[in-house]
Amino acid sequence: MRLVAVIIFALMTAACDQEQDITGSTPTCPMRNYSYNPRDMNQCVNACKSCDRGTTVTCTTSCTLKGAR
Repeated sequence: MRLVAVIIFALMTAACDQEQDITGSTPTCPMRNYSYNPRDMNQCVNACKSCDRGTTVTCTTSCTLKGAR
């Protein structure tokens, strides 16, 4: 019974995501590189492509959802 509990515990801890969260680093990138207006579609897409390494399609969608026009 203990062996089963140890195996289950080991599997549960192995399933945990070890990648560190970098939330908060993206908004500083556009501001650090150039003057940035998140409501301007062109500026938002350019910042997304350079800072988030996105494509035009994904960045346009992301900026639209954020309210850029």
